[in-house]
Amino acid sequence: MSMAYEEYMRQLIQPMRTELTQAGFQELLTAEDVEAFMENVEGTTLVVINSVCGCAAGLARPAVTQSIMVNDNTPDQLVTVFAGQEKEATAKMREYFVGYEPSSPSMALLKGKEVVHFIPRQEIEGNTIEGIMENLKNAFEAHCKE
Repeated sequence: MSMAYEEYMRQLIQPMRTELTQAGFQELLTAEDVEAFMENVEGTTLVVINSVCGCAAGLARPAVTQSIMVNDNTPDQLVTVFAGQEKEATAKMREYFVGYEPSSPSMALLKGKEVVHFIPRQEIEGNTIEGIMENLKNAFEAHCKE
């Protein structure tokens, strides 16, 4: 890949990364980052599989960032991997989503290492921000007790 292409992609996706990191999400950039995080994880974790697609920009990221801001019960940890960018990190994280097909964007709520709620692309694309926020709110209330 040319350096010009790599720089273009880096600049293009930076705002997509920043939208989540400013909301408190920790980026896991390598498979080793994912392993280290998951090896020691406790409590609840919301994992966002980020993406450059329109439904990530118009629905997934706004819904998840707003959900974190407006709900009293929220996960203990917030992490994200970027599909198509950090391919090894994304593949490693998906190994923990046993029984769920790869989907970008998507969101997984974990208790420890176990997925207790999953929102695939099919439940994001064509939905509303409010609908996704309600889905997250219900998951947080069920699994992220204060």
